[in-house]
Amino acid sequence: MHAAEAWRSIFENWPETINRQGLVVTTFNEAVPFVDFLISGSIVLLERDIPDSYGARKVMLAYDAIQAVKITQPLDLARFQVMGFQSPF
Repeated sequence: MHAAEAWRSIFENWPETINRQGLVVTTFNEAVPFVDFLISGSIVLLERDIPDSYGARKVMLAYDAIQAVKITQPLDLARFQVMGFQSPF
């Protein structure tokens, strides 16, 4: 699976029990905080609660430009199993 497909799958299968907020680290070395998002086939739309230095509150980002997703909420690892994560064998 290509990384872009994996990121799209993460956002598509985001569980209701986990707040839709965190940080996306891009391939441009920019950290984008978000408080909600919408998905499409090749782009995720991130919503900021505080505008960036240009005044932007929405960021459209291609899945292949995502380097990492950071979850700021303290959660048990087991809550991520619905996203496809599992313990190693």
